[in-house]
Amino acid sequence: MTQTLVPEIRALQRSDARLLAALFQFYVYDFSEFEHRDSNRLALNADGLFNVEIPQVDHWLSPGRWGYIISAAGFPAGFALVNAVSPTGRTIDFNMSEFFIARKYRRQNFGTRAVHDIFARHQGCWEIGVIQPNVGARAFWPKAIAQAANATSVEMLDGSVSGWPGPVWTFSNAPNSPDYKTP
Repeated sequence: MTQTLVPEIRALQRSDARLLAALFQFYVYDFSEFEHRDSNRLALNADGLFNVEIPQVDHWLSPGRWGYIISAAGFPAGFALVNAVSPTGRTIDFNMSEFFIARKYRRQNFGTRAVHDIFARHQGCWEIGVIQPNVGARAFWPKAIAQAANATSVEMLDGSVSGWPGPVWTFSNAPNSPDYKTP
């Protein structure tokens, strides 16, 4: 019988700089499949690493930004980077800027449980944008949002209207409160 792994979520710390940089290489590796093979974008450098701007830990420790390391049984399994920058240009409280779960932990509800923990830490109006070619993310996010506690006013927007290259899910996960209003 397979034991269900529970995601361990902790706030990003300055000491996580190397870990975040390493995990980000895997995140970019996943995205590299969406680039045309003739494109130099997301190409490997002479050291075998992707030439991309690695998220700086201090940036994700500043006001209006939240970074998380996601672990499984004490081992790194992914990360989440949250900000308040809307892919559609609307007023929101939170946006899942980057979310990564290592392949070993996918398709086991591990990622869903991780995002539910993060949603519980950040209650308000959310947007989550996905690029059109990312079929896996387009399948994951609507299910994860639908299963989230207190998720209301769920809507999928056509991001291309605002320049985002794919769908954007918007929802509120605020506790039932008469004075909370979604945009």
